[in-house]
Amino acid sequence: MRLRVYKRKVLGLALALAACGVVLWSSAGRRRKSEAPPPPDAEPARAASRGDRPEPAGARRAANDSAAPPVPGAPQPEADNLTLRYRALVYQRNFDQPLRNAGRAGAWAPRELVLVVQVHDRPEYLSLLLDSLRRARGIGDVLVIFSHDVWSAEINRLIAAVDFCPVLQVFFPFSIQLYPHEFPGSDPRDCPRDLEKKAALRMGCINAEYPDSFGHYREATFSQTKHHWWWKLHFVWERVKVLRDYAGLILFLEEDHYLAPDFYHVFKKMWKLKQQECPECDVLSLGTYTAIRSFHGIADKVDVKTWKSTEHNMGLALTRDAYQKLIECTDAFCTYDDYNWDWTLQYLTVSCLPKSWKVLVPQAPRIFHAGDCGMHHKKACRPSTQSAQIESLLNNNKQYLFPETLVVSEKFVAAVAPPRKNGGWGDIRDHELCKSYRRLQ
Repeated sequence: MRLRVYKRKVLGLALALAACGVVLWSSAGRRRKSEAPPPPDAEPARAASRGDRPEPAGARRAANDSAAPPVPGAPQPEADNLTLRYRALVYQRNFDQPLRNAGRAGAWAPRELVLVVQVHDRPEYLSLLLDSLRRARGIGDVLVIFSHDVWSAEINRLIAAVDFCPVLQVFFPFSIQLYPHEFPGSDPRDCPRDLEKKAALRMGCINAEYPDSFGHYREATFSQTKHHWWWKLHFVWERVKVLRDYAGLILFLEEDHYLAPDFYHVFKKMWKLKQQECPECDVLSLGTYTAIRSFHGIADKVDVKTWKSTEHNMGLALTRDAYQKLIECTDAFCTYDDYNWDWTLQYLTVSCLPKSWKVLVPQAPRIFHAGDCGMHHKKACRPSTQSAQIESLLNNNKQYLFPETLVVSEKFVAAVAPPRKNGGWGDIRDHELCKSYRRLQ
């Protein structure tokens, strides 16, 4: 019975989103179809969620430890006018999908690579990523899709200045910003993170039945990143109009990544090498977190390895076939008790997918992690320091970039055990919403 109740709540979210569309179309039906509604004047505060490296189990920050206890039977908060305007705006943009820098959009089609960047609220790092893309050879042929979970005037200005490649912006429609006082955001009637289940049941908070594996209740700021990643995966493959007949690869990035100038050059050669010498390779990755000082002797080498979430989640490239196999594991992805999307994928490779993923990865990385702050790093951000170190490495190895050929140097494929759960994904509402994305588009 409780499961049915939560399914009705998820359906309610879908109906609310549809209502936004009806209101928007009724008020804007006389406008040109491609014209987006004007953005709200006020910009809401940035949400707190981040998308960096996983942390050990049980180490999540107690975001609602000091929150006032929920009041049983309290009325559900209503969205204010600004929030409703943002919901309508996001609905409109996701429907219209205005494509920039592509000439006549109707005559333009993506080539062999599309980039999808998951963006939150760190414009200082996004600016570095954009700088690295601007320097990349051949980037004018690559469609870059920015998937946002925050509507930010500052971030939108950064992306509006991109003039070197085709650009599309899409927006996660169930973000904390759009649902600030109700699920999928933080409902004041939710259970505090560290409340014991017996006390939660006595209190009557609405998710008292569903703590995670470690006895903690959900935190919206942690849940959002996994929701966003899974929604984005569906949306770009199934709902982005310009990709309807796309047969190439999609390379998934995050806002704090940094790409080498020859990443596209190397990527195309990796794809050709995969087809010729490693047809059993399931995915491609542009690099790992291993620190190196010199590209000498390794710039033209790639390895075949067993995919590991802690090593190969940067610059992960999927084909449509790999995506379809992931979709068959929707239930497993959406119910595995870990708020990290990459650790959840690791679980799928040993529990649901036909076999463990094999990944083709260069020994000299063409992608770097510039972010040193965020969800799992509470120190101050140092984007200029991180980018200076990366640029120094690339400048010192300039002569080794753009190799003429690539060769498979090593094949090391071993069984991988599933990762230890981090928790944070025990709430049945998260499970049901996650499983609903394909139906809600």
